Amino acid sequence: MNAEIDNLDFISSPQVVENYKFLDEIGVFRHIERLNKELLDCSNLLSGAVDIFNKISVTEILDAAVWRISDRFLPSFITFLWKPHQNRSDVIIKSYKNYKPVEINLPIQTIAPFVPFFTRFPKPVAYEIFEFQENNLDPVLLSGLKALDPELLIPIMGPFGLYGVVIIGRKMISKGYTPEELFFLEQLMSFLSQAVQNNLHYEHSVRDVKTGLYNHGYFLTRLSEEIARTKREEAVSSLLVMDVDKFKIFNDTYGHLAGDRVLETLAHSIKQSLRIGDIPSRFGGEEFTILLINTPRQVAWTVAERLRMSVAAMKVPWETPLPQVTISLGLVSFDSSMDTNADEIISRADEALYQSKENGRNRTSVWGSGLLFRIQRSRQDQNDPGISAVQNLQGVS
Repeated sequence: MNAEIDNLDFISSPQVVENYKFLDEIGVFRHIERLNKELLDCSNLLSGAVDIFNKISVTEILDAAVWRISDRFLPSFITFLWKPHQNRSDVIIKSYKNYKPVEINLPIQTIAPFVPFFTRFPKPVAYEIFEFQENNLDPVLLSGLKALDPELLIPIMGPFGLYGVVIIGRKMISKGYTPEELFFLEQLMSFLSQAVQNNLHYEHSVRDVKTGLYNHGYFLTRLSEEIARTKREEAVSSLLVMDVDKFKIFNDTYGHLAGDRVLETLAHSIKQSLRIGDIPSRFGGEEFTILLINTPRQVAWTVAERLRMSVAAMKVPWETPLPQVTISLGLVSFDSSMDTNADEIISRADEALYQSKENGRNRTSVWGSGLLFRIQRSRQDQNDPGISAVQNLQGVS
């Protein structure tokens, strides 16, 4: 705004008015207009960078970038392809039209076909340049891209190479992207790339590589935080500990790769069975934990049973049919009345898990022991007489 006032003062000054024609002929006003536009671009770019870096997930980062690109250019569509795991080839596709996410049919399973090209040309390029380069590109990939009618391909580059690709459609109002607009997009994508890198690197630091669930260190941190919160706010939360029944059979009979596939499939089933806010993690080996925030015992038991039955019904893709996978679970709830720490909470959940194993596996058991526990919980359990002490709630018996 100050720049606009200064410009107005400059143009209306007597000296400028007196020499207006001359200044106009030599291009002073056009130069000022160009500088103002560049200043506005820099301001938009900076505010876009701040907006992008304030997001806490890749999806939110992409949403923020979409708003910036759409507001500036109004393209027919924007599609993001990115690799969420550095050591895996799978790709996630997210597409937008008119600011809103939409489903598209794009035959891309990996960003590998893009790598040779963007290693050579790590800047925004017109789709035609990409299409006609001699890179032995997959014709199915090219056909799928062509069906989108893209205008630009923009790489998201990082220290480990290509993180992803942004595909932008043609502008709906005017034709083509000017060199200045391409420069703006390139700079915005550099901020996007850094934000995605930071997010992925953080995720890698708190995630288990094999399963994609949270790792043991992150789980212990969150459990301690949750115990402190329940005491501070007089809340109640729960912890599930689960173990794959007779997991050694998978490794010894079918090989460790089959065992790995079981764990990966189980992790996917865990993610599908939980709610937003639940914290699943790989505790170690074939043992997993789930921290259930603001979840009382009965609700936690329902979650555990839903998960147990989901696992018992899941199919593990493998060339040789594998035995049905089942899990045993131990459950403990904790609240402000319990003077305990993370180690004790985990130990109690392990006791319940051991009880499930002893009682035949493929079941959920709830922790509690002795007369004191039953007296303390008797009123709470009057409408739920099936839950007291370490007792099996559901299973094969």
